[in-house]
Amino acid sequence: MASSAPPPKLYTDDVSLIVIILDTNPFFWGTLSNTTASNFSFSKFLNHMIPFVNSLLLLNQLNHVVLIAAGVTSCGYIYDSATAVASDGGQKVPAVCSEILSRLEEFVAKDQKLGNGDLRTVGGVMSSLFSGALSLALCYIQRVFRSGMQHPQPRILCLQGSPDGPEQYVAVMNAIFSAQRSMVPIDSCVVGMQHSAFLQQASYITGGVYLKPQQLDGLFEYFTAVFATDLQSRSFLQLPRPVGVDFRASCFCHKKTIDMGYVCSVCLSIFCKPHKKCSTCGSEISHSQTEQLDRKRKLSEV
Repeated sequence: MASSAPPPKLYTDDVSLIVIILDTNPFFWGTLSNTTASNFSFSKFLNHMIPFVNSLLLLNQLNHVVLIAAGVTSCGYIYDSATAVASDGGQKVPAVCSEILSRLEEFVAKDQKLGNGDLRTVGGVMSSLFSGALSLALCYIQRVFRSGMQHPQPRILCLQGSPDGPEQYVAVMNAIFSAQRSMVPIDSCVVGMQHSAFLQQASYITGGVYLKPQQLDGLFEYFTAVFATDLQSRSFLQLPRPVGVDFRASCFCHKKTIDMGYVCSVCLSIFCKPHKKCSTCGSEISHSQTEQLDRKRKLSEV
């Protein structure tokens, strides 16, 4: 006799699990505070972000907030509201602020010690380990999925400022498709000087919201008006829509963003220049195929 399939998991309507990925790249924040007219520093950013975390906990006492820091060479958990409730029996605002600030200080110091080796530089600014932080967020959500039959509706909020790291393209896309399969929306808020192609694709593929605020001094208003609403209430709201999405990929050979490239017919690896052999799967590429691709590329350029 065949065993019956397990019943589907039940979602609560207005209870949310929000996993926030915070970009703590000191090189980016130092550059931003020196280039912007408002002198927007990391401490000012925390003055908007921490009250937003408190507002999420105040909207519903069953809301679950997790904060993950993404540094230059590492990433890690900073705050978990479920652990805080279990330890002190409540969520007092001063306690939340002090815990987040102390954990952030420890993480930044640890990440600085680990950053003495090779660092990723994009346009003069070092990129953050966004792929690792996104993987941690998805692992935490999967753990919540398997903890019981009923759980809050999960979503990920990425607060990124540093530029995308092209060498993380494969890992980021794998995480994005994993989030899509698990029906986990990825919201994105870019506080840097340029748009993020990674986050544009992440929000577009998973059905999240992508936003690049025009005025950083009003970040708290942007947070509460756009990202504080639960998934059920979003169907009744007119949320911001991105003007366009940058679907460009990064090549597997030089880890650079390209507009046109060569794709392996076996494993779909992308290269900026023709190769006799795929470095990913080892398949041999015939010269006739390469010559045809070169001709098509030259004709398209003409």
